[in-house]
Amino acid sequence: MTNGIRSGNVMTLKKALEIAEANHFAIGSFSPRYTPMIKAVLQAGQQALSPLIVQISHKELVRYGITPGEFAEEFYRRIKDDGITVPAVLHLDHTKELGTIREAVEAGFTSVMIDASEKPFAENAAISKEVAEYAHAMGVSVEAELGMIGTTDFVETDTDEELFTDPQEAAEFVRLTGVDALAVSCGTAHGVYNVRKPRIDYDRLSAIRALTPVHLVLHGGSGVPADMMRRAFQLPGGGVSKVNIATDLELALLESLGREERMTNEECKALDADRLRTGRQAVTDTVIGKMNTFLLSAGKASSFHN
Repeated sequence: MTNGIRSGNVMTLKKALEIAEANHFAIGSFSPRYTPMIKAVLQAGQQALSPLIVQISHKELVRYGITPGEFAEEFYRRIKDDGITVPAVLHLDHTKELGTIREAVEAGFTSVMIDASEKPFAENAAISKEVAEYAHAMGVSVEAELGMIGTTDFVETDTDEELFTDPQEAAEFVRLTGVDALAVSCGTAHGVYNVRKPRIDYDRLSAIRALTPVHLVLHGGSGVPADMMRRAFQLPGGGVSKVNIATDLELALLESLGREERMTNEECKALDADRLRTGRQAVTDTVIGKMNTFLLSAGKASSFHN
């Protein structure tokens, strides 16, 4: 691990989701996309007394010009310097490259996602098992994906193709791979819902939950109505425990700055102090709003001390 000693409140995804599922709330997995916005996301968790996950995907690393080491270094710096005490997970989102996963683990990420969902079932399972065995030996949690989650902006994934997760296949996949969390496709999509309307197949979610012991993840949380999302993690027997939110954060940032075009990470770092403060406040406010009304995770940091 290149960041030194891991802070006591930084934990694996598996540990965090166990507590979330037992207490019927979901933990937001927030992608700041720019390293200066890591501070904004963490401060939101601290102010809301909410557990949280800070994440970035392989495609985001490439698009915004960031390395896993740089992202992890800023995360741990902010944990220490800003006095962040709420439970936090550092997660590598959608990644197909094993090299990036190893780089992230070495940098101090406590969770990684292998996304081989475009592969045939057997190949997806074999790749995911390989990553799980490697990461678990390093004390790191693993998320995988079965089915294909559509997209509208291509920042996190390559295609807008959608293939719903089959519950029976999910059960077999988890048995074969030993992963800790499973991202399932049941109607949500990455990005902003400009044309199609968000939907969640609750019957499918319930069937997957009934057959699989691992924690379930919904990607594409931006733009989904709060009542629709809350129902997904309050299903009888446990539902979704992790919800990914990225686009809403970037839109809030850009709007606060009067911009429409995305920046590079270096451009964001070069913002003057006032504009950086304005942007961070917009992201913090957005994250707190999600924690309060969308995830019901505000005030739940205390659940980790019981």
